[in-house]
Amino acid sequence: MRRGRTVPSLCSGKFCRMIEQEKIKQIIEEKLAASDHYLVDVAVKPGNLIVVEIDHDKGVSTADCEALSRYLESQLDRETDDYTLEVGSTGITAPFKTLRQYRKNTGNEIEWMLKNGMKQTGILQSADEKGIHVSVSRQVKPEGAKRKITVQEEEFHPFDEIKYAKYILRFK
Repeated sequence: MRRGRTVPSLCSGKFCRMIEQEKIKQIIEEKLAASDHYLVDVAVKPGNLIVVEIDHDKGVSTADCEALSRYLESQLDRETDDYTLEVGSTGITAPFKTLRQYRKNTGNEIEWMLKNGMKQTGILQSADEKGIHVSVSRQVKPEGAKRKITVQEEEFHPFDEIKYAKYILRFK
């Protein structure tokens, strides 16, 4: 869900000067350094469409997005940098892009897909720079038993093997 303000572009197509993504990232990080919000992603797309995603451990409000949008507008010069600006929060079930998002979801049920195509669900136990530790429920049949039982197994998956991971929203 996109929240915040969208500022229309005055760009006439191929004559736009591309805004540097690193410049935008630096401006945002300077602004967010004094808060508990953090930058998840910034992209500068064709036509100078700047898309910014921010997050916070306790959620992001529309006012937070609007404040960052206004700040960015005050730091960019419309005379030299023609752009469209979208500032929003990450979606609740959007794939994680930063280590902080993984850590925010410790203790929650997540879904992840490995690069080999295997999809799993489990409880995120922890995350560090190397990967994630998850608790997975498995049905196993003990030797000599008639029925399967559910057991919890701990697994580690390095980030370089994970295609995506995201929070699972369940309504009970």
